[in-house]
Amino acid sequence: MRMRLAGLALLIGTAPIAAFAQTAPTAAELVAKNLAARGGAPALAAISSLDLKGKFIAPGDFKLTYHETRARAPGGDRLRDDLAIQGLTIVQAYDGQSGWKINPFQGRKDAERMSADEARAQGDAAMIDGPLLASLHDGSTVRYLGREDFDGTNGYKLQVRQRDGDQYDYLLDPDTFLEIRATETRQVRGAPSITEYEFGDYEKVGGVYYPMAVDSWQPSSPDQRVRILIASAAANTAVDPAMFVQPATSGGKAKPAPDASQKPPAKAEGNETPANPPKTR
Repeated sequence: MRMRLAGLALLIGTAPIAAFAQTAPTAAELVAKNLAARGGAPALAAISSLDLKGKFIAPGDFKLTYHETRARAPGGDRLRDDLAIQGLTIVQAYDGQSGWKINPFQGRKDAERMSADEARAQGDAAMIDGPLLASLHDGSTVRYLGREDFDGTNGYKLQVRQRDGDQYDYLLDPDTFLEIRATETRQVRGAPSITEYEFGDYEKVGGVYYPMAVDSWQPSSPDQRVRILIASAAANTAVDPAMFVQPATSGGKAKPAPDASQKPPAKAEGNETPANPPKTR
């Protein structure tokens, strides 16, 4: 009996050591590791613009050329996406305060202002730092949620909750500390809207690692994935600020879009196809 108790005491005595060796990291420590893995604060701060070109692949292998431009600016980062096929170009843009779009596939040639919900999503996509690292200075709160398995990788899970209530759950690779997966939860028309993302093929752009492959889908339709594949990327190229400004319509005034946050939710249709390609970040 004494030997058994002595052995038990030894195990109890060594337990704190083992527990200390496996102490859970804090959210701040993980964000710092992600920042270092991406390239470090000085390199990230030195990026004033990003120019990304590649292809956008919609469900059904429907391919469009893709050109994304992001730029830092006082008051908020800017964004413009151009998706083209057969002489028709979809434009989605954010000027730092509001968003606008042109969708010729809806028979519209003039620019129309995005709803408040759409513009918020564009504003997040415009961030050169990304929502996770932007949390270091934009007032978002970050929590560590523990470990989670993703295709055999036991990643670190971080939750970023923005001041407007929108939320991102990131999974960091345990070896590289780069983002490998994210779940975006936004309030659209007063109800939660969820989008899943996978990130891969990281390459350095201006000294900072960015994913060159981004997949996105709705949890209710996991087989309806959208993919962006970047073929060329450059940082700190010259950007004309006018490219983010909403052009006037042929009638001389910018056409406002209805604000989805002020409308009741629309009834879901079984096989409805979205009129606009989803954001993939």
